[in-house]
Amino acid sequence: MLELRSLRYQPATAAEPVLREINLSLPIGQAALVAGRSGSGKSTLLELICGLAEPSGGSILWQGEPLNGRQRRWLCGLVFQFPERHFLGLSVGQELKLGQRRLPYDTAEAVLQQVGLGSVSFQQAPERLSGGQQRRLALAVQLLRNPRVLLLDEPTAGLDWSVRDEILELLVELSGERVVLVVTHEPELFTGLIPAQQCWSLNQGVLQPALQPA
Repeated sequence: MLELRSLRYQPATAAEPVLREINLSLPIGQAALVAGRSGSGKSTLLELICGLAEPSGGSILWQGEPLNGRQRRWLCGLVFQFPERHFLGLSVGQELKLGQRRLPYDTAEAVLQQVGLGSVSFQQAPERLSGGQQRRLALAVQLLRNPRVLLLDEPTAGLDWSVRDEILELLVELSGERVVLVVTHEPELFTGLIPAQQCWSLNQGVLQPALQPA
C-alpha cells in the first residue's frame, strides 16, 4: 500500500501552499483517481510521489515504511501528460532500451503486446506514432521497469474518442499487480471503471473524497 500522510508542498517562491495536508491510502490491485482543474496541484502531487520533488512536510510510505526521494524514484513509474515530449530514442526499440542494461527481444516484444503495440516495428520513429500509440509506448517504457506504483498524468488528454476507451481499459488492467493513480481534469471518462471510493477531488491544494467521478 502507498500512503501519503499530511503531505504538504509550498515552494519558496509561493505565498500559499500548492498542496495542503494531503492524506491518501492506495492499495495494490485497484486503480485510483484524483480529479481537479488545471493548476489545482495534480501534477505536483505526482512529482512528489515519484521523487521528482520533495515535500515541505509530511511523509510518503510504502508498506508502512517511509521513503526518501531516491527510493520513490525506484518504486514509481510516471507517464507524463504529453509523453512524446520526453522521448529520447530515435526508434521504438531505442526508446524501450533506455535505462536498460540488457533488454532481450522477447521481453520487449511481450511488453509491446501487453500495451497493444504488437504490430509496431522496433524501427518505427516514436514521433511517427499516433497520439494513442505514443501513450502506449510511454506505458511500455515504464512497465519494463516493473514499477510497484504507476502514475499517469492526464492519460486521455488530446486523444481522439476512438482510442480513449482502449487506453482507459488498459490502465485499469494494469492495476492488477500494482498501485495505479490517475490524475485528470476529465473524471467523467472513468465512470464505471474506477470505484467511487477510489476517487478524490483536488481543489486549491485540498484533497477530498469524491462520491463519484464528476
